[in-house]
Amino acid sequence: MVLARSVFAVIPEYQRAVVFRFGRVQSEPRGPGFMFRFPWINKIVRVNLRVEVVDIPSQSVITKDNVTIAVDAVVYFQVVDPVRAVIGVDNFRFASQRIAMTSLRSIIGRYELDSLLAHREDVNGELRTTIARSTAEWGVEVRQVEIRDVTLPPELLRAMARQAEAERERRAKIIAASGELQASQELSEAADRMAASPGAMQLRTLQTLAEVATGKSSTLIFPIPIELLSMFKNPPADIPAEQPRSVGGQGHSSVAPNELVPPEAAALQPPDSPTPVALTADETSASGR
Repeated sequence: MVLARSVFAVIPEYQRAVVFRFGRVQSEPRGPGFMFRFPWINKIVRVNLRVEVVDIPSQSVITKDNVTIAVDAVVYFQVVDPVRAVIGVDNFRFASQRIAMTSLRSIIGRYELDSLLAHREDVNGELRTTIARSTAEWGVEVRQVEIRDVTLPPELLRAMARQAEAERERRAKIIAASGELQASQELSEAADRMAASPGAMQLRTLQTLAEVATGKSSTLIFPIPIELLSMFKNPPADIPAEQPRSVGGQGHSSVAPNELVPPEAAALQPPDSPTPVALTADETSASGR
């Protein structure tokens, strides 16, 4: 059984066997499938061809604008040339991780913090290109690089929170001012329409009274618009004005009652009161005697 294992080997589909004969590597890897080897003559090194994941530990990096942050990432790589991966480097997994750590610190240092947070895809692409340029000599291809987390200092987090809060307040004030402007335009148009139609103000007043009357308040203070008093100023147009009559004999001037008595005073007189008559200067002196 031990002899069979030393002579025969089975290579899975996801692996390749790099064969060394008397210490010299064979040009082509073997597998997958069943393979025969000579004991103590051939040596087999198995290489995994599946995509492997390498975590990059958190790195303290100073950005271009002098902000200290901690960045960690993850690298996906795959062996495309098993022979070069074995003879080109001692441990291609460890070497790939170290190259990724060095490239991460170097590239992050060329970006400002805002650019790093806003354009993370560009940083990932540059990281992948830089790491792949170094690992290509070992027969390792970098499939993808992703920045997993960016840890900011607590002081910077508080400053960013204040900045975001101020930005929200600015937007809220702009929206409120825009609403006030639109409301003032609508109110101005409504006032113009009510001024053009005097009855609209009365209807609006009655509607407001009806809405207030539905409440449970026992005391109601309601200002009466001045427009409602305009109907009492001028008399109706369909009532004919009283003809003026003359007073006294010849040579006396005829004076209309409305010329001496104001309309407001005439409206306050009782219906049975006599109409005031204008007197001439002679009659006034006679009455004085």
